[in-house]
Amino acid sequence: MHPGAWWLWALGLAAVASRATNPVVLGLVIAVAGFVAVTCRQDTPWADSYGVFFKFGLAVLGIRVLFHVVLGGVDGPTVLLDLPEVPLPDWARGIRLGGPLTAEGLVFALCQGLQLATLLCCVGAANALANAKRLLRSLPAALYEVSVAVVVAMTVAPQLVAGARSVRRARALRGDVVRGVRAVKLLLVPVLEDAFERSLVLAAAMDSRGYGRNAGLPTRTRVLTGFLVLGGLLGLCIGAYALLDTGTFGVWMLAAGVVLSAAGLWTGSRRVRRSRYRPDTWGLREAVVVASGLVAAVMAFLGPDLVMPTVPLTAPDLPLLPALGLLCALAPVLIADRKRT
Repeated sequence: MHPGAWWLWALGLAAVASRATNPVVLGLVIAVAGFVAVTCRQDTPWADSYGVFFKFGLAVLGIRVLFHVVLGGVDGPTVLLDLPEVPLPDWARGIRLGGPLTAEGLVFALCQGLQLATLLCCVGAANALANAKRLLRSLPAALYEVSVAVVVAMTVAPQLVAGARSVRRARALRGDVVRGVRAVKLLLVPVLEDAFERSLVLAAAMDSRGYGRNAGLPTRTRVLTGFLVLGGLLGLCIGAYALLDTGTFGVWMLAAGVVLSAAGLWTGSRRVRRSRYRPDTWGLREAVVVASGLVAAVMAFLGPDLVMPTVPLTAPDLPLLPALGLLCALAPVLIADRKRT
């Protein structure tokens, strides 16, 4: 499976999560992402990334609720607990420490924290399924150096997971059965040391391969390439923002941004000359995977509002159209390769 297909599929689920605070919809997104990640992952060092991101999501959810309890936020008529309030000076007006804890505010904090946790789960599913190094080979040559930095950033979490698993396995072979908080302390130093060694090896490899070279191009060509790429990105941003208006200015700016970006990529492709050994092809399976994520995103935007009302409190419902779209996102389970053992 092409790694870009997995990332586009995960972005479709993330688009659904970005629009929803309904806990039923967010729970369905987490379930779909987790089921596909566990079912379709390969036997790779980063295959367990989803579990790590899921735990990070639970930590984010707890921190968001803790901030609401301490600093307050949305109020409501249903007071659950009246905490002692710390008086603050006039310049801190609008901020409170302690005070009444309401059910409406607590539910609002839970929904927001669950939304952030769902986004992390979508990213974790993409990390567990996609090979970031293979994705680097499929990007345009003009974006090679930027994409290398992005790939290095994306592989930090999977490499930490693989390092922690190898260290834990080595300690188990030595008869170390320490668990809990103490085990985390014992794992922290070896994992960080392994991460530093990987970064030094990567820096030496990038330097030996001429990372950052200008390929003998004149200054005028490099300036022109930078101008076209930056102008294209600026046009895309302005055009996307102007599309909110009813006029045609946004469409023209978006088209101009696309043209400038394409010209910048074409001129910049002469800077990096490289060949691909066994390039990843895009076939019918990849198209189905991307289409399933796109269907989930489109049906979420076409469906009813997915915001959870908190004042007054109401029971969350399950909208039919977004639920059907998320069920369509399970299509990779039917066509993707299973985990090899």
